[in-house]
Amino acid sequence: MDTDTLASTPRLTLRLHREDDLERLLAIHSRPDVSRYLLEEPWTIESGRAQLDRRLGRTDLAEPVGALALVVEQEGRLIGTVALWRTESEPRTLEVGWTLDPDHGGQGFAGEAVAAALRLAFARDDVHRVTAQMDGRNAASARLAARVGMRQEAHHRQDFWSKGEWTDTLVFAMLADEFPG
Repeated sequence: MDTDTLASTPRLTLRLHREDDLERLLAIHSRPDVSRYLLEEPWTIESGRAQLDRRLGRTDLAEPVGALALVVEQEGRLIGTVALWRTESEPRTLEVGWTLDPDHGGQGFAGEAVAAALRLAFARDDVHRVTAQMDGRNAASARLAARVGMRQEAHHRQDFWSKGEWTDTLVFAMLADEFPG
């Protein structure tokens, strides 16, 4: 296992970001169908470079504001990302987020990657809870959160102004003692 690999499954590797990931990250995040439910507009070369620079520094959850940004590889090809970060209000709570290349959708890769990220999170003694917040229109992510065992705790109606419109936010969560792995 490479030194930057933090988790693996039978089909996937979750590792830290590398400088040479920019091209694949751009290929995924520049797609309007991917960025539709994300906070950012489709990535340009400039915004992608800035995003990668931020992610290169997100390598550890040890600090009170720690964050871990990982790429998801399938057979050595970057197919998505998953991130864990400590929330500002409660350092024992992490939030998880994910993005998958739609060309690799429908094969269970996103669920497998998120489950691996949850294993990383709950392997830490100081993590009590992991949440996931998403655009309420993102039915695929809501189904994924439920599939990995997170429960829906809230549906906030038109609470977030995103890309020129009010959107709903879904909140899912799991407690450490609920994690099956």
